[in-house]
Amino acid sequence: PSRGICPFGIRANSIWKQESNQVPRVWRLLPGGTQEPLSEKIDCNDEDVFKAVDAALNKYNDRNKSGNQFVLHRVTEVTKTVGTDVFYSLEYQIKEGDCPVQSDKTWQDCNYKDALEAATGECTATVGKRSNGKFSVATQTCQITPAEGPVVTAQYNCLGCVHPVSTKSPDLEPILSHAVQHFNNRTDHSYLFALKEVKGAQRQVVAGWNFQITYTIAQTNCSKENFLFLTPDCKSLLNGDIGECRDNAYVDPQLRIASFSQNCELFPGEDFVQPPTKICAGCPRELPVDSPMLKEVLTHSVAKLNAENNETFFFKIDTVKRATVQVVAGQKFAIEFTASETSCSKESNEELTESCEIKSPGQSLHCNADVYVIPWEKKIYPTVKCQSLGMISLMKRPPGFSPFRSVLTERTKGGTTRHLQSCEYLGRPPKAGAEPTPKTEVY
Repeated sequence: PSRGICPFGIRANSIWKQESNQVPRVWRLLPGGTQEPLSEKIDCNDEDVFKAVDAALNKYNDRNKSGNQFVLHRVTEVTKTVGTDVFYSLEYQIKEGDCPVQSDKTWQDCNYKDALEAATGECTATVGKRSNGKFSVATQTCQITPAEGPVVTAQYNCLGCVHPVSTKSPDLEPILSHAVQHFNNRTDHSYLFALKEVKGAQRQVVAGWNFQITYTIAQTNCSKENFLFLTPDCKSLLNGDIGECRDNAYVDPQLRIASFSQNCELFPGEDFVQPPTKICAGCPRELPVDSPMLKEVLTHSVAKLNAENNETFFFKIDTVKRATVQVVAGQKFAIEFTASETSCSKESNEELTESCEIKSPGQSLHCNADVYVIPWEKKIYPTVKCQSLGMISLMKRPPGFSPFRSVLTERTKGGTTRHLQSCEYLGRPPKAGAEPTPKTEVY
């Protein structure tokens, strides 16, 4: 991968009401329009990403009362969620700097401490962008590894801030289990329903936690007459009824669901008839570029590439841009990818290994591979054709620009293909007469 005021996340087009005689700050979502948030992984080479990371790292440093500040090392992954509010889910790495936390310097004014004496850390954070353009940290966890000693975990949660959480978070499981059971026990439908898909979830830190969850449920083959509760034998029906639910739950500090409200709307199964799927036997079918089906054919493709070119160094696949598979007498894969020159010479290495790093600067190739796979013969026949893209080097940062290294882009007829890669922080420009800053890379 690349890299108003709290609370966030109250949707303007929804109607909210505080319930009486219950735990404070528990909300009931009444029927109304909602905007389903859209999430996507984005490049870390973005001004707002840097501002979000800056806010998160400043928050971490501000909470430390002693020792040195930490300095950004690398942003490894960024997910942007756009709904009524904008949130950035960040993963980034930090290193101990040479500036005390009590100094009047910011982390951007600090240099890295000597590697043998410096602590390092990995952080995950959720940062919201306010309507006034400012950034606020909703939640953050940092795992710090001292130069000597055990790992230390530092966690921060913004009290009262509503922020999105992953739909796969294990924190949602007991609430969703309770929600499905609640629905089955309190509706007069003759069949039990099971969880189908979690659409979105938000959390708010109070004296405990408030959760707001949107999800769908599906009718199963288990009738209430024969089943008191869901079992592994209960399977969702393809043409059964579907429900869409919006729940609000308060989980107390003892991790008990102390308050719960549910609003579900059922849709008859006939409203969800899927259109017939067009079947084209023998037609190429698009594959995700990270499909496990490509692992073996890519290995054979890069081996073929290295066997046929006369370069001194091995090449390795950098980016898979497109892939299709076609059923023929076996399978035919068509793959478009870029390959980069590594630091492993053919003279010193018998074959390409995972430890071979990409050279900078180094040659880059644009390649198209056709790979025939005959499973019953256990044979694979790759053909690879490549064109040189020339020497690729990492661009220097212009003055006043974001202190992340620019992400490599390729101009194509259809637009720009962006590479989601991690971004390494360049640090401050060296002072006059100082040693040059060590060269850093984008991995």
